[in-house]
Amino acid sequence: MSDNHQESTTHFGYKQVKTEEKAGKVAEVFHSVAARYDLMNDLMSMGIHRLWKRFTIEKSGVRRGWRVLDIAGGTGDLAAKFSEIVGAEGEVVLADINDSMLKVGRSRLIDRGIVGNVRYAQANAECLPFPDNHFDLITIAFGLRNVTDKEKALASMFRILKPGGRLLVLEFSKPTSAGLSAIYDQYSFKLLPLMGKLVANDADSYQYLAESIRMHPDQETMKGMMEAVGFERCDYHNLTGGIVALHRGYKF
Repeated sequence: MSDNHQESTTHFGYKQVKTEEKAGKVAEVFHSVAARYDLMNDLMSMGIHRLWKRFTIEKSGVRRGWRVLDIAGGTGDLAAKFSEIVGAEGEVVLADINDSMLKVGRSRLIDRGIVGNVRYAQANAECLPFPDNHFDLITIAFGLRNVTDKEKALASMFRILKPGGRLLVLEFSKPTSAGLSAIYDQYSFKLLPLMGKLVANDADSYQYLAESIRMHPDQETMKGMMEAVGFERCDYHNLTGGIVALHRGYKF
């Protein structure tokens, strides 16, 4: 009797891997890059990632007293700003699936004297360990492309948002012009792994990061995925010619 069962696979960069192996492989990448993550972000984006994040905070509409979840919060840039805005009556949860990144983020915020209204959670975006209708705002910056089941993660985020709450997804996307796309490809696949090798002694991790960007859904597909799990009034803003897009959706 033949076994027709096929093992489920997914992409890890351009490679196909068993679905259950992806999270572990992504974890290895971020364990490897955690210590130099901020430095590499500055080099890779020529510092522009700070402007992208500032734009995200402006579009978040965050207010004093809000409860905010920053998923894949890494080294804590967004969480630090949210902590300042929500004040003592509010709360910010910095969540990351990766223990190394979470430790770096916690150390950074404590070093900056940011304590009191921030807590930390090692959490998988696909099954977030929070109650229904709990957060006013959820953000995920440069993290969704590393999630194995993006639809499941978006549904999990929808569940824990309060009615009236909003989700912001900041992520690499598809450049809007062919000329920019060609330059961006050269940069991503030639320069990025070289920088990874020189600065972090890790070309492979940065090769994966370049490939993972190409495998992420384009702007309209991403918008459709958010709408499919229940988000309404979804829109997006292209930043730096569509190299990055900020998607926003509401729960009503």
